Order: sequence, then structure tokens, then C-alpha cells
Amino acid sequence: MKIDQNVSAIVTGGASGLGAATARRLAKDGAKVAIFDMNEDQGAIVADEIGGIYFKVDVTDEAGVDEALAVVRKTHGQERILINCAGIGIAEKTASRNRETGQAQPHRLSSFVKTIQINLIGTFHMISKSTAGMLDLEPHNESGGRGVVVNTASIAGVEGQVGQAAYSASKGGILGMTLPIARDLARDGVRVCTIMPGLFKTPLLAGLSQEYQDSLAAGIPHPSRLGDPVEFGELAAHIVENEMLNGESIRLDGALRMTPR
Repeated sequence: MKIDQNVSAIVTGGASGLGAATARRLAKDGAKVAIFDMNEDQGAIVADEIGGIYFKVDVTDEAGVDEALAVVRKTHGQERILINCAGIGIAEKTASRNRETGQAQPHRLSSFVKTIQINLIGTFHMISKSTAGMLDLEPHNESGGRGVVVNTASIAGVEGQVGQAAYSASKGGILGMTLPIARDLARDGVRVCTIMPGLFKTPLLAGLSQEYQDSLAAGIPHPSRLGDPVEFGELAAHIVENEMLNGESIRLDGALRMTPR
């Protein structure tokens, strides 16, 4: 699919990090971009910067998603591109001992459920809602293509570290549903792929000390640095443009393989 002024795109989690970089890349190529994010201040800033529109959206809230989609489609037209970057991360062991009391305690169920709801269920929710609209579009090319979905998983989805049970489960779920969703939608010309980023310089990692960032980068074979969110945006744009990429989960990690800790 050619990314130009005739294409409407939605980027969830587009206020910062990987999502913001992708929103900027799509807008640079001419797309009409809508950002869905819970961070109102930063979301509005990025939208203003790229000439897009921003909506405060919880991707697990059906009414909120429906309302935002209706406004986007009225303003920009039915989206042909959906980039799912909204997500959270927590660090909590399945069971552990309290360092102060020595008492054993289980993983909080509430934090596990919240991670699954936002990262996995939220991603599926957006895919289902967005692609239902795409199916009513006329094909944009000779192969019958109508739209493209790009999801964000993580290499933690297959190589989760200590304390990542909830996060890894949520990202592994995204990996697991990528192919069946692509098959569900193939007949109607909607492609679905997932990117598995490694260690990227997102706001979360950028807030760590430079010494710690350098230690993380040293474990990446090549290039030995944290990934630049711009590189994620470039891959997302390539997936949109390359008609033969479908049903695939692609690592973007500099050959990094995660150790247990």
C-alpha cells in the first residue's frame, strides 16, 4: 500500500516512544494520522506537530473506541492503516518473599489482569473494530488489498525474563494471534503483521541512568546500542508498503537474545 495523502491511519500509543515515531513517519509520507493515547498533553503535542488529530482513548473501553473511530472516519475517512503500540509493562515475580518481612507473597492478580487487558485484549479490540471498517472499503490495488494492521509485541514474548510473566504472556498472546487473524482477514484483503522490538530507547529506558543504558546496549550483538524508535517506525511503514508481508512476526533487536535476568 502506498502511504500518501489519500490514506487514513490510526496509531494507538502514539503520544510517545515507538508509537510517536511511527505516527511521525506515516505523516511524513503524507498519511492523515489519528493518535489514540491516554496521555492528553503529549498526545496533543505530537498530533499538532504532525498535522494529525488526537483522542484520549482507553483501548479496552468499547464505547470510547467506538466514539473515537466515528470521529476519525468522519474527519479523515475510513482508516486503511492501524498501528497498535498502546501497552504497559510491569515487573513482578510469580511468587516472591517480601524483603522486609520475609513473608511469601503471590503475584498480584490485578496487575496481571490489567497487563493482559491493555496489551493483548486492547490490541485485539482495536484490530476487530478497525478491520470491520476496512472490509467495507474498495480495494486499493490489483491484489485486492484493503488495509494493513501492524501490532507491537516484544522479544519478551518468547524470551521473557525474571519478573515478566504478565508482560511476556500479553506479548506472547499477540504473537499467537497474528497468523490466525491474518488468515481470518486474508480473503477480504487486510494484511496483519507484528513487530517484536528488543531494547529501544523509549521514555521508560531513557529515564534510566546512562550507565545502565550502556550496560543494556553492551549485550546487543550489533549494533551495540539501544534501538531508535525511528527504526521501528521505518519497519512499520515498510510492512504497510510491502504487499507480501502478511501473517508474520518480525524481530527488530540487533540479534539480541534475552538472558534470564
